[in-house]
Amino acid sequence: MTFDLKEALNVAVSKIEGWLESFAAMVPNMIVAAITFSLFFLLARYSKKFTARLFQKFSNKSALNTLATTIFQFLILAGGLIVVLNILELEKTVTSLLAGAGIIGLALGFAFQDIASNFMSGVAMAIRQPIKVGDIVETNDFMGEVEKIDLRVTTVRTFQGIHVLIPNKEVFQNPLMNYTKTPERRIDLSVGVSYADDLEKVKEVAEKAIRELPFLLPDREVNLFYREFGDSSINFQIMFWIQYPGQTGYLKATSDSIMAIKKAFDNNDITIPFPIRTLDFGIKGGEKLSDMKVNIINKELITS
Repeated sequence: MTFDLKEALNVAVSKIEGWLESFAAMVPNMIVAAITFSLFFLLARYSKKFTARLFQKFSNKSALNTLATTIFQFLILAGGLIVVLNILELEKTVTSLLAGAGIIGLALGFAFQDIASNFMSGVAMAIRQPIKVGDIVETNDFMGEVEKIDLRVTTVRTFQGIHVLIPNKEVFQNPLMNYTKTPERRIDLSVGVSYADDLEKVKEVAEKAIRELPFLLPDREVNLFYREFGDSSINFQIMFWIQYPGQTGYLKATSDSIMAIKKAFDNNDITIPFPIRTLDFGIKGGEKLSDMKVNIINKELITS
């Protein structure tokens, strides 16, 4: 079998001519497709302000509005791509792209399920809005002021000045305490008094000291309950309500309350005892050290 160079060249030339003819036939469609996609691109770009204003009429949640605007732009571009492929007579390509997008989306869903979970939690938080920027919250063992909420993480600035980025999934699924949404807070103070003090007098003095504080809510009661017989004191808990003034104000109110009770107890000879330990050297108990017979044991007996 001999190789015919001339015939091979003719085949190659005919193939190239066929491609050129096909390309020439597609040029008008390509120009139309390029113009069409450019129009869709400009439409998506300039529709951002319009859609943002439109969504703001129905929702005041900025994160959710941004998400909706982005999705709307993506849908415009996706629609433009489908139209362009149809102009280029690539209908089969559209079907293949949609099938491939489904498979890729499924694979990405498994690969980035944590990101997707945080994203969906961010969307749910934007809709339900359990917290807002400026709220004082406690979640996932962190307490501070909410500085930023986006669709993936929530930024909390602790009272020590540390910025903590908490995934939205953790904020949404775990217990969350929002102190700002609760305008009233209760302060619980645990105090101990000496066994020698009159408990009725202690109760009267402590409650009076708390009622004289300026930040106390006047329509709330001051409650004092004795709780236990401690090792060195009789312990009680005094509870009262204040208007929540922020965390710094809350700590100051607690501090002022402790100082007020201590001052009132000092003025009324009420003792807050320190821990007391009694050493009993008797085997049966109750025997003083001075009454015990001290036996001096020979050192040789100890070492033997």
